[in-house]
Amino acid sequence: MILSASSWLQRLVLIGSISFLAAVQAEQSVIGTPATTESGLGCSRLTATGNPEYPPYLWQEPGSRRGLIGANKTIMEALSERLGIPIEVIYTGPWSRAQEEVRVGRIDLIAGAFFTMPRLAYMDYIEPAFLTTRSVVWKRSLVAFEYSEWADLKSYEGATVINNSFGQNFDEYASVNLSIDNVTSLPQAFRMLAQGRVDYVLYEEYPGLAYAAELDLDFVIEQIEPPISAEGLFLTISRRSPCNTEALRTELNRIMAELVADGTAQRALNDGLDAWSLTRQ
Repeated sequence: MILSASSWLQRLVLIGSISFLAAVQAEQSVIGTPATTESGLGCSRLTATGNPEYPPYLWQEPGSRRGLIGANKTIMEALSERLGIPIEVIYTGPWSRAQEEVRVGRIDLIAGAFFTMPRLAYMDYIEPAFLTTRSVVWKRSLVAFEYSEWADLKSYEGATVINNSFGQNFDEYASVNLSIDNVTSLPQAFRMLAQGRVDYVLYEEYPGLAYAAELDLDFVIEQIEPPISAEGLFLTISRRSPCNTEALRTELNRIMAELVADGTAQRALNDGLDAWSLTRQ
């Protein structure tokens, strides 16, 4: 029997369709069913970033251009396991750049951010906060510095890192009342302080202690009491993320509450402190 041209075309289309379906089934057998089917959360993968100068919470993985490690990454891994969706924690540059990547939706999540109204304009906060951190005043050792409340900082020149926040209340006070230079990195700010170019630096307690030791400045600068704030660290999700749905946010809230209640988050912080100490040896 001789087939017409149209019959040959129909056979080719049928054979191609069968081959395509077989290929799809083979691929799914290797990589598993996408999360959109399995979880019903409308997302098969999430990306996260954060402040890379933030040990023991986050810091850039040695020898890696894209990796971040620390307590917050450990928490993201635990969250990912319970959520059933892979979360890749990525180094995207300094803290200001990391926030911009999330603002425009190129990255889905920030793994650790204080609450502020400006940030709420471009990302949603997952509750509860998974850890709390103190932000403190750093000054030169053996140099007189009168400080017991925010108002005492008015007579001094300070510095901090670009786009860093110390909580909504302090940020609003500082913008009106204090003279604070914004620099690109914490090492730059601490060196300015050690050289006497500024009177104080504002930064979080644990990361500040870690970097002071790394820069051999731990006998040159010191933190003083009281802290300027004690703020919760939140997971956030970009409002421009295609994965940002009510269903996903509800599930993230539920799992984060579990991670805090069962001690997973605090254990991650303890492990982060140990890991950072080992990198300094």
